Amino acid sequence: MAARSKARKRALDLLFEADVRGTDAVSTVAERIAAGAGPPLADYALTLIEGVVQQRARIDEVIATYAEGWEISRMPGVDRNVLRIAVWELLWGEVPDGVAINEAVELAKTLSTDDSPRFINGVLGRVALAHPAAAG
Repeated sequence: MAARSKARKRALDLLFEADVRGTDAVSTVAERIAAGAGPPLADYALTLIEGVVQQRARIDEVIATYAEGWEISRMPGVDRNVLRIAVWELLWGEVPDGVAINEAVELAKTLSTDDSPRFINGVLGRVALAHPAAAG
């Protein structure tokens, strides 16, 4: 697994944990680092977590707009956080759209429901089409 793929997975783990616990993800990361818990945190994982936390309101607004018929609160937690990472990468990141979408779909294939990869691909495809200037 490539370094950025591992970083995305680690960011997802920590964002999901914070989501389930109802805590701030940056605080969760700080706790893990202070406790020496889990594998080391790659710089890109921290970039993703901080980016998602800083832009969360806008990210959730974008997801809600393009998730057609799905409320964010009703999505599986893994899907919700995979989408948050990918939307951040599409709108503020430096990776090509196709890479961000593919990485999100792969995470969903590995960690979520059978229907999740198709759902995530559809939402992110609509985001990428609607925001081409912002998506790099």
